[in-house]
Amino acid sequence: MIDPLPIPQHAGPIEGRIRPPGSKSITNRALVCAALARGTSRLSGVLDSQDTRVMAAGLAALGVGVAVDWSAGTATVGGAAGMIPATEATLDCAASGTTMRFLAAVCGLGRGTYRLDGTARMRQRPIGDLLAALRDLGVDARAESPGDCPPVVIHSAGLRGGSATVAGSTSSQFASGLALAAPCTAQGMELSFAGTLVSLPYLAMTRRVMADFGGRCDVVDDRTWRIHPGGYAACDYDIEPDASAASYFFAAAAITGGRVRVDGLSRRSMQGDVAFCDALERMGCSVEWHEGDSAGRGDAITVAGRAGRGIDIDMNAISDTVPTLAIVALFADGPTTIRNVAHIRDKETDRIGDLVRELRSLGGSVEEHADGLTIAPAPLHGGPVRTYDDHRMAMSLSLAGLRVPGVSIRDPGCVGKTFPGYWTSLGGLAGFPTGWQNA
Repeated sequence: MIDPLPIPQHAGPIEGRIRPPGSKSITNRALVCAALARGTSRLSGVLDSQDTRVMAAGLAALGVGVAVDWSAGTATVGGAAGMIPATEATLDCAASGTTMRFLAAVCGLGRGTYRLDGTARMRQRPIGDLLAALRDLGVDARAESPGDCPPVVIHSAGLRGGSATVAGSTSSQFASGLALAAPCTAQGMELSFAGTLVSLPYLAMTRRVMADFGGRCDVVDDRTWRIHPGGYAACDYDIEPDASAASYFFAAAAITGGRVRVDGLSRRSMQGDVAFCDALERMGCSVEWHEGDSAGRGDAITVAGRAGRGIDIDMNAISDTVPTLAIVALFADGPTTIRNVAHIRDKETDRIGDLVRELRSLGGSVEEHADGLTIAPAPLHGGPVRTYDDHRMAMSLSLAGLRVPGVSIRDPGCVGKTFPGYWTSLGGLAGFPTGWQNA
């Protein structure tokens, strides 16, 4: 692949239809539930990406039977009935936050010593709040890098369950990891949330996937979950398309004044990021929600028209789409302010500070805030943009090139973390020449 990768300017409105690959977030949750279930589960719609491959490899290293046909998007998982077969393991979580956080909690179910490590950036991403909760539950869980960051070492004699408090202001994945392990404890678990909760739709997603595998989680109130013992039961499970990935194609329509239909998603999706379309509607696009049959066949969302209005928006619940909306805002007729997303500074990169830097490199008029940013209309120009080994920075920034000549993307291969086929999909939708990314 060319590096930096030039993005061909698109001459007019983009029109087309696409089905993104399976959801990374659902795939990794389903893999964990299937690994802990009684019996053999068969998953379809499995996403082939660095994050999901790392999760599957981590579960295999813990002794779970995981067989994945990545080209077919299917997985067969022989569940370990709530146990961790391996008594010791070293897990390479690479840059996958879900793998690091979920498997740190899952390792508490084991009886032995487990070490989890990752990339240099992973060693800068705090995990102390999760480890503190595990210690409250009787697990010896420690971080080896300054600031309570990975590598993580777990010494466990089994996770009994009980009561734990977990902070939710850094990542919802801490609570999700504990919740995923909780049905496999003898006592079950009562989870209390401290601080401001971020990315609430991902917590709802966790509960829904747990329920699909037979896990019982009662929402006592907005600060407390009560998760019953009893474990998980194997099942056949179909994974819906990735709503975060879909945001790039919705944005392509909004930026060019086109019309794009994304199949496989609807209002009833368990992914909160479908609400990105509501933001585009506020900016002037029209949005059609198509609902198919009870199995989801025929579900689709169509976005049409240009996003011409600037808006003021709290994106805490859909924070993965902040970079995408920021690119759309570059082409609006008034300023857009994105608020309440301070936690995205601890993602694969600082998705506020680094995003502001790259938008300014294209001529954008951007003001940085502690918890977000404001984008105002300004003359734009091309140039190479950095991606900071962050898949979402690469995919979102590429969209600017649809309207601005001369935009190119450094390290375009970083999209493999969640969407290896992104460049092919974008080129197909925009009508770029076959093989343009390798020409």
